[in-house]
Amino acid sequence: MDLGLSDRVYVLTGASRGLGFATAQALAADGANVVVSGRTEATVKAAVDALGPERAEGLVADLGAPDTGDRLVAAARTRFGRLDGALISVGGPPHGGVLDVADEDWHAAFATLFMGTVRLARTLAAALGERPPGDAAAIGLVLSSSVRQPLSTLAISNGFRPGLAGLAKDLSNQLGPKGIRVFSLLPGAFLTDRNLELMAAAPDPAKAQADRSATIPLRRMGRPEEFGRVAAFALSPAASYLTGTALRIDGGVITAI
Repeated sequence: MDLGLSDRVYVLTGASRGLGFATAQALAADGANVVVSGRTEATVKAAVDALGPERAEGLVADLGAPDTGDRLVAAARTRFGRLDGALISVGGPPHGGVLDVADEDWHAAFATLFMGTVRLARTLAAALGERPPGDAAAIGLVLSSSVRQPLSTLAISNGFRPGLAGLAKDLSNQLGPKGIRVFSLLPGAFLTDRNLELMAAAPDPAKAQADRSATIPLRRMGRPEEFGRVAAFALSPAASYLTGTALRIDGGVITAI
């Protein structure tokens, strides 16, 4: 299937590792050019090297910084001459229940996870402008299954991510007439570096993974590339009538219909 990605340009935040990087890989493999950002120079460089410098540009950036959006847009236009969409992903917030998380952790997550996403979405909407019929741009937000089902000991995610899903829906209504699609992606449990590190720290790592897998109807955790392929399709012109929705990529773990 031709996704129509050849020479299109996408910005991906939090994409030096994990699900964002897997999406960048899928986009680049189908002919797109990508600008990937991360928080450290070492991880960003490694991502660009793995993707191929001819297809990728890297930028060290923190989503909480007010100028990050402008820098990402400028990098895409300077290096590749255009911009067709973005995947906004922010690293997972600290663990803790509602009664346990300190005020400063809530404030820090609001500044980066919530306001960083809002600010970048506004910047992207202005940069993408009006798109001609049949050439819609796309903005995807990587959220979490916590949008549909609260997760134990993840109060910050449970509090902020459903609000971002509502923002994405609202934004899709505003930007649809301009030819810009907006959607959310709700990943479940994936074998990312972060999850592998958490399970490795358990007294019995194999049991930790088996226990997690037992809660998933497919009885296994997802591979990052399985998320990346879905995200790349959703961003591509092949998904030209997909907007205003939240796609669950979770192996069936959310129990609601």
